[in-house]
Amino acid sequence: MRAGLVLATALVAGIAPVALGGAAAVAAPAVNRAEAAVEPGTVVQDGGPAKVWAGEEGPGIIRFRANVPAGVTGPVTATLGFGKPVSTWPAAGEPYRIAAGLRTTASVNGSAPVPVSWYPARDDDQEPIDVVLPAVEARSTLDYAVTLDLSSSSDWFGSFYLSVTLRDAQGHVVSQGKADVDVVLGTPEAALRGAVHARDKDGVLWRYEATGATDGRLTPRKRVGGGWGVYTAIVPFGARTTADGQGDLVARDKDGVLWFYKGSGDPDAPFKPRVRVDDGWNTYTAIAASGYGLVARDKDGVLWNLPRGDATTFWPRVRIGGGWNAYTRITGYADGLVARDAAGVLWKYNARTVAWSPSTPFDARAKVGGGWNVYNTLVGTEDLGRWNGLDLLARTTGGELYAYQGKASGFGHVPTTRTRVGWGWGIYNIVI
Repeated sequence: MRAGLVLATALVAGIAPVALGGAAAVAAPAVNRAEAAVEPGTVVQDGGPAKVWAGEEGPGIIRFRANVPAGVTGPVTATLGFGKPVSTWPAAGEPYRIAAGLRTTASVNGSAPVPVSWYPARDDDQEPIDVVLPAVEARSTLDYAVTLDLSSSSDWFGSFYLSVTLRDAQGHVVSQGKADVDVVLGTPEAALRGAVHARDKDGVLWRYEATGATDGRLTPRKRVGGGWGVYTAIVPFGARTTADGQGDLVARDKDGVLWFYKGSGDPDAPFKPRVRVDDGWNTYTAIAASGYGLVARDKDGVLWNLPRGDATTFWPRVRIGGGWNAYTRITGYADGLVARDAAGVLWKYNARTVAWSPSTPFDARAKVGGGWNVYNTLVGTEDLGRWNGLDLLARTTGGELYAYQGKASGFGHVPTTRTRVGWGWGIYNIVI
């Protein structure tokens, strides 16, 4: 009994026991604090919610400090969870697609930034993807600078948070919290911004590009080249003309020959040398781009569909229907056409998505509105501002240029709110 009491007293006092009879007992292992769970420290964000532009502005920086409890040693690793509920994602927003669009770097305590990658990690509706930041040696505070570079298509993120969790080498949570992020639509990429060409009375073709500014302003004009006065019609063709130098044209000369200009991808020299398509195009009084090639109206008011083959060929023309002489202007817009009648009413023709055929490429027309006789030019373009839609450019008889912001509606994209983007455009006899 007494020996047991001595042993118990020694254990309570934290003294290594000695076996009776003088033989040494096995010492109890010391507790390693790094292996024990600790009360986690907190994560504090610097400066409130981080502002990140979705567009060409470059990466935004999210700064936060992790406080680590005393006694934690060895490497610690931070994991960020993307706190955006799946229920708020667009239909095509699978985790792997979202992860690929989050271009991210991380720096800890002033180290050189290193790229890190997001991965699908969870299937709940709070944090479906996460990223692991580089491991660093524990210290009382760790300062993180995480950059996030988003494309303009990611502006739907809006406001969200990043959960922050630091773990030691044994997986114990040693610090946790969150960082808030506000995503704001910035300047759309050049491939998403429209470009406009205009020919002056001397036959010189000029180029204007959208800047992506909220007011829709264009860049100063750049000279493309002379000699364009030989054409009686110039029409955008296929992919829309964009600020990155993409977009094709077709042009009809005075002899009725149609020529094809392929976009070069170079905004400073946007077209490759012309290629002859064929002749006989003087039979048409109007030519416009469509979602499938060109449409052309003849002198009798019949509209013909000319589906595109390869770059410089068309399938045999197919009759769409008569009565198109009722329109004083026909132009390609979005996936179809807009057409203005003699009374100044603008009509929208959407490309058919059900039961399409060469002879019925469009749905029944839908009325956009009246008062469009104040314009002598209408041109469909890519986005000219930060409005996230296809736009319609309209020039008044006084030379003022307006961009109508395209908005989705019950019958496709329609032009709505107008913004003045230029004046003095009366010097041009063709705007495309």
